[in-house]
Amino acid sequence: MATIMIVDDASFMRGSLKYIVEGAGHNVVGTAKDGQEALKLYRKLKPDIVTLDILMSGMDGLSALKAIKKEDPGARVIMVTALGQEEKQKEAYKLGASGYIRKPFKQTEIIDEIKWVLGGERRFRERRQ
Repeated sequence: MATIMIVDDASFMRGSLKYIVEGAGHNVVGTAKDGQEALKLYRKLKPDIVTLDILMSGMDGLSALKAIKKEDPGARVIMVTALGQEEKQKEAYKLGASGYIRKPFKQTEIIDEIKWVLGGERRFRERRQ
C-alpha cells in the first residue's frame, strides 16, 4: 500500500483522514498543519501521496503544491477543500494536482481518489475533464 502525508490546519480533519487512510491499509507517514510544515516533511519523508488542504493560514495549499511540484515534479498531491472552491480546483490542476476531494467527503471518496492517483481504479474519469 501507499505512504501518505496528510496536511490540514484542522486537527480533527487530520485525524479523520488518518483514520480513513489507515483503515484502507495505507501508511500515514506524517501530518502537517500548514504548507511550510508540509514542505519540510515532504522533503524528509517523500511520501507516495500528499493530501493537501487548500485553505490554511500561513502558506496555503496552492502555494505548498507549487513548492512541492517545483522540488519533485512527479509528486502526487490530492487537494482537499470545501464546496464552492471550483476556481481553486482549476488552479490546483493547472499547478499539477493529481486529484481533488471536496469537504464534506465520504470515506469511499477518499479511498477511491487514492486508488485513482495510484493508477488503480478509474471510476471517476468523467469528472476529470
